[in-house]
Order: sequence, then structure tokens, then C-alpha cells
Amino acid sequence: MSKNRRESKQQFYSKGRVKRGPAPLASLTRKTYRKALPELRRDFQDRCAYCMRHIGTKTDMQIDHFDPRKKNDKIQIYANLFLSDAHCNRAKSDIWPTDEEQRLGCRFLNCCNEQDYGESIFEDPVTHKLVGTTPAAIFHIETIDLNDPGLVNERKIRNEMTKNINDLQTRLGNDPNVALQLSKLQAAAEYFIPIIPPPQA
Repeated sequence: MSKNRRESKQQFYSKGRVKRGPAPLASLTRKTYRKALPELRRDFQDRCAYCMRHIGTKTDMQIDHFDPRKKNDKIQIYANLFLSDAHCNRAKSDIWPTDEEQRLGCRFLNCCNEQDYGESIFEDPVTHKLVGTTPAAIFHIETIDLNDPGLVNERKIRNEMTKNINDLQTRLGNDPNVALQLSKLQAAAEYFIPIIPPPQA
């Protein structure tokens, strides 16, 4: 039985932000790894593993090989495949920290094995830029360009929408004429990057 097939029979029990389900039954190769897209969409909930942006269509969904150093078909094992948007996949590319960078604590955070947002990555509530509290988090944010203006703007819009929804619920929540509009706003807000906690005081 191939390693990929053995992997497909196991359940991924993760301590990270993303909870992996079973791997695809089909063996994944360099030519067929995109067959894992249904499982990646399920596990990552149609969001980029790195920036958490909702990826609207299948044509916009890319698959990142988390550790590009793996060789041959080992690079295609399901645990090494992450759903990504074009921005983050292009920025991360096949970069891996050098030995010197690793000695300094630099690495990519693996959202399937650890908590990243709310643990070592936080959102500045004024600028909506991400702040890393460890060398790994700083390397991760800078290398993947998670403070790209487009991502910062989406976090800002999400923050404004969330504030407006909360204000409306407080003032008009019992008004049946407002309920439908609130539900539409809430549905729209779900498509933005989720709320990220601010740095701890």
C-alpha cells in the first residue's frame, strides 16, 4: 500500500486553527494533486490558509505545497497541501527559511499544527495591520506579505461592518423591519477575513 493511500485512511487530528479531515482516497502525484481540492475546500472552509481571505470561486483557488523541500511524490501528501489564494501562494512561492534564519527562530507557521492568529499573530485595531509576537510570526507575516494593502483594507472593512452590525443590533435589534437587512449584512460580513484579536496588553 502506498504512503499516500495509507495517509488517506487516517484521520487528521489537529491542534491547530484548521482541523483536517480524511485525506483523499486517490493517490496524489505531481500531475493529480489538484484532485485534493474538495478535501482542501472542506478543511479550510474555502479560505486561504495564510490570510484567511474567503476564496470565491474554484478558479481562484490555488494549492500551496507548505514545505517545498520535500522530494518527488512526498511533496504531494495531503498534510503538505494547503488551500491558498493567488496573493499568498505567489508571495510564499518555494521560499523556505535558511539555516541561519531557522537558528534565529524564523519559520512558517503551520495552521494545521498550531494556533497562529490570536496566539502569535494579532491585528492592530487602529491600522488593521498584522503584528507578530515571535520571530516565526514576524517571518511568516513579512514573507507572505500579509500586510499587503488589499488585505489590510479588507480587515478594515470587516471591522467597520462588524461595528455597524453590532450598533444596529443594539439600537434596532427588536425592530422586525430591520431584521432582514441585518441578516443580509451579517451574511456579507462572513465573506470577509474573520475577526483577529488585537495584541494583548
